[in-house]
Amino acid sequence: MEADLLRHYGVDLLDWHRGQLSSRRLSVLVQHLPRDSALIRALHGEAADWSVTDYLLAAVVDQLAEANWMFATVNRDEDAESIDFPEPVPRPGADHEGPAPETAPRRQPSALELAQFFG
Repeated sequence: MEADLLRHYGVDLLDWHRGQLSSRRLSVLVQHLPRDSALIRALHGEAADWSVTDYLLAAVVDQLAEANWMFATVNRDEDAESIDFPEPVPRPGADHEGPAPETAPRRQPSALELAQFFG
């Protein structure tokens, strides 16, 4: 935190001990540290690198991969080997041995169910 205060604000943490920096101001500075600060990275790990836009983009990529999988599954030859369901884009904090519960793929619909859905 001391390095972050110096790097981002040019404020020395010792000023708080000297009485030159109020606790309120120190609190405000710490609460508004940018995502690339050492403190935020220590608290949130690699999730600090991801913005809302990054999560939304990963969701779009996952949905596009699922849509392509559905199209290929419906339009494949009946005798052809089935196509594997796409893996979701890894997200920070997700279990590396498998997708996190919120990104786990749903049950794969059969070709017949997809054909009925798409009419």
